[in-house]
Amino acid sequence: MGKIDELTNEASAMQKPVSDIAERGGSGAIAQLIQQYCPDGVEYVKFVDYAFVQYGCPFDASHFTDDRTYIPLIRIRDVLSGKAGTYYTGEYSNEYIVKKGDILVGMDGNFNLGIWNDVDGLLNQRVCKLYTKDNNKLLDGFIKHYMGPVFRKIEESTAGGSVKHLSAKAINSIIIPLPPLPVQEAIVNILDRFAVYAAELQAELQARQQQYNYYRDTLLSFEGREDVQWKKLGEVASIKTGRRFVRTDIRESGVPCFHYGDIYTYYGLTATKTKGYLDAELASKLRFAQPNDVVVVCAGENDMDIGVGVAWLGDEPAVIHDACCILHHEQNPRYISHFLRTHNYHLQMKRYVKNGKISSLPASGLAEALIPIPSLEEQEKIANILDRFDTLTNDLSQGLPAEIEARQQQYEYYRDKLLTFKKKEA
Repeated sequence: MGKIDELTNEASAMQKPVSDIAERGGSGAIAQLIQQYCPDGVEYVKFVDYAFVQYGCPFDASHFTDDRTYIPLIRIRDVLSGKAGTYYTGEYSNEYIVKKGDILVGMDGNFNLGIWNDVDGLLNQRVCKLYTKDNNKLLDGFIKHYMGPVFRKIEESTAGGSVKHLSAKAINSIIIPLPPLPVQEAIVNILDRFAVYAAELQAELQARQQQYNYYRDTLLSFEGREDVQWKKLGEVASIKTGRRFVRTDIRESGVPCFHYGDIYTYYGLTATKTKGYLDAELASKLRFAQPNDVVVVCAGENDMDIGVGVAWLGDEPAVIHDACCILHHEQNPRYISHFLRTHNYHLQMKRYVKNGKISSLPASGLAEALIPIPSLEEQEKIANILDRFDTLTNDLSQGLPAEIEARQQQYEYYRDKLLTFKKKEA
């Protein structure tokens, strides 16, 4: 445990100083270039007249694997991270190849724009790739920096039920400014400096996360500890499945509720408040987690996604979606939540996952997971140690995530400032 405390102190000290990249890069020079090349404004054009859009392929899920020796499969959740979590064992066409540095856009849920940052991968369905038709007219770098806010605005204006979908029609209607090439080059040069700095911070954060995962798995293996019993999860907790409600039932106030999809995208190890709420009348017909219960997601796109838990630390019962299980127990809930993120646990659960269009983990399979049960005092100590490291690697208010968030806000400020152009009159 001393090693983890050492790493925690090291991570907390890793604060890079604020750097005013844009001012040092010469944003004033941009104004001079605009005055030189386009004093009367810039032309606005249809995006697809100057750029290609490559749409992804619906690859066969039976060939998905977590074996990194195969080619990465780029899914919606990978767009922002630039790294894959799933790999593909089947055949594919080279038209769907994505290379490092390529520009990607998610087309379901959040229309995020990201840059691929791994070895060559495959473009999965509901993800598209953008690239210029002629780099003497439109730079890929200009597309990368300009188009993010464009897709965010489309997302905000798109009607949808539980999931919004980005259509080809919406992409085909996008209009963009087309400043002269020297102006594009200067702007891209400044904004790319932010990207380099952000990449350095992300690399540091990734290294810390890998260290955290390693020490968490080592700490929770209890290797050589004969005094710690391993018990089935069904022996230390009662396990019940939630009951069905849909996204359109969710409100901004009322009875707290957990929708299974939010456990992947919104919650961390613990929660004291829920993202959404239900009307009391509907909630009364459903199933609740009590304070200190752990909510486990039991449905996902594949067996690598399933089984993550969130310790519910709110002060009232919360409704649980039917794609989740409720663990009611007498252990430390934060300790259980940490264990449900270990490699050991997920290897166990892969045996019980039922694969299909949506993979699922039955409550009976979850009950078979073996979990080490030290004393409550030791559970508390372990949870406190891992909580501190989790905060420093994932909390936007502290550590490297806070610095990354601050740099992102700085980047967005200068991006909006530099990419606003007066429209040239016809």
